[in-house]
Amino acid sequence: MPCYEIDGVRPVVHPTAYVHPDAVLIGDVFVGPGCYVAPLASLRGDFGRIVLEEGSNVQDCCVLHSFPGIDTVVEVNGHVGHAAVLHACRIGRNALIGMNAVVMDRAEVGEGSIVAAAAFVKAEMKIPPGVLVAGVPAKVLRELTEQERKWKVIGTDCYQNLARRSLASLKPCAPLSEGDRERKRFEMPDVMPLSDARRQAG
Repeated sequence: MPCYEIDGVRPVVHPTAYVHPDAVLIGDVFVGPGCYVAPLASLRGDFGRIVLEEGSNVQDCCVLHSFPGIDTVVEVNGHVGHAAVLHACRIGRNALIGMNAVVMDRAEVGEGSIVAAAAFVKAEMKIPPGVLVAGVPAKVLRELTEQERKWKVIGTDCYQNLARRSLASLKPCAPLSEGDRERKRFEMPDVMPLSDARRQAG
């Protein structure tokens, strides 16, 4: 992976974490056990510290940055969706940040909460535990349903498993010139959009 030291400070990656070779880690970054960091994620610890706690994931094209003396932290089992931006903020244990969401300076996302896709969490907002937040600027809409809580946990489990799969089998390859469209597909019956999960539940 592109991993850079600055001013004598270099990133720390636990051996059970998976950081994709096309992600970038700079300086004061800690990636904990079982974490997954996807392609094109940028974790820039050149001003302030960035910490991914155990089992958290940061997906494709995410940007994490901070200020001196303020840590950007994704707590245990935190889940950061594609292209989200986290700046000098704290994401609570088992919380989910939706795709393209932005969480600003000194904001705190409470344990088990979900920030909807494309939401803008303004600086210093304190989001309570177990709620759904959406909008620009973000507002608390309601408490999460039990189904939403379960869906989040399943999704994070999927990324923890992806870290293990990637450590075991992901490798560069040349593409095939032809392929059989009938070949075996990945089978993960519990992994689905929330809208599908709602339909299944009736």
